[in-house]
Amino acid sequence: MPKSELNAGQLPPASKSPSKWTSTLRHIKKDRQLLMLLVPCIVFFILFRYGPIYGLIIAFKDYKVFTGILASEWVGLENFIKFFSSPDFWLLFRNTFLLGLYTLLWSFPFPIIFAVLLNEVRLIWFKKWVQTLSYLPAFLSVVIVSSMIIDFLSPGRGLMNQLIAWLGFEKIYFLSMPEWFRTIYISSDIWSSMGYEAIIFLAAIAGISPTLYEAAKVDGCKRWHMMRYITIPSLMPTILILFIIKSGAMFRIGYEKVLLLYNSLTYEVADVFSTYVYRKGLLEYDYSYASAVGLFESLIALVMLLITNLISRRLGGRSLW
Repeated sequence: MPKSELNAGQLPPASKSPSKWTSTLRHIKKDRQLLMLLVPCIVFFILFRYGPIYGLIIAFKDYKVFTGILASEWVGLENFIKFFSSPDFWLLFRNTFLLGLYTLLWSFPFPIIFAVLLNEVRLIWFKKWVQTLSYLPAFLSVVIVSSMIIDFLSPGRGLMNQLIAWLGFEKIYFLSMPEWFRTIYISSDIWSSMGYEAIIFLAAIAGISPTLYEAAKVDGCKRWHMMRYITIPSLMPTILILFIIKSGAMFRIGYEKVLLLYNSLTYEVADVFSTYVYRKGLLEYDYSYASAVGLFESLIALVMLLITNLISRRLGGRSLW
């Protein structure tokens, strides 16, 4: 029997699917214009995020500027031991932990509450004005915000102390009193970041299906019940992800605002890892020691991020990875 007759009832052989590498190149060629937009971001991270990692080696050396990183003497963990045995260690750890914890507990819920309440406003013009005014502080630099706080709380001509004097009480030197520093820091953080961070939650609310609210109205639910049983549960994935990120950054308190607001009278509650690194590295030129402290701070932040991510995945089923 001819070979052509044998294969007459068979299907033609399947065409070979393109390899994964070929498919990737095809997608890159197709979306090359969009991918070009990522180039500045990639260059930024390479130069300012991954490039400086090489410099961390000085934390394990007795670094001398004129000797260079590679030629400086290797001292191993000496800088870390020096820091852990220093009387400043537990003070810095306590201050950084408490300031980060209080900021997380107070600053994190406010944008959520603000976004949920703003979503319930039915006057569109009023809603837009409130959102715009709440977002404006995000455009102010840390220096401007700190200057406003200093002027507002000034014992001489500050608005707050003028009000206190008008009520018949003695003026309060807020920025010179340790017990007021954390309150001032956290309050200013809430004011400056609430509107900006609320945008994320407003965007998440906008993604909730309107049919859920319509069905709730048919069942006779009031606005409070819809907010409680529809809006807030729908926000939980976003809340959990942002909470993980915020928890990881709990020990990464920026030095700028603390440096501008604290003084020698408030060191006992205001001095944190980042300000300590600034003083040791840039003012006292002890680069190796400052790098060791900064590396320890980064490792603590990484551990916090991993722990929070694990807890969130176990309890809520949501995580960064």
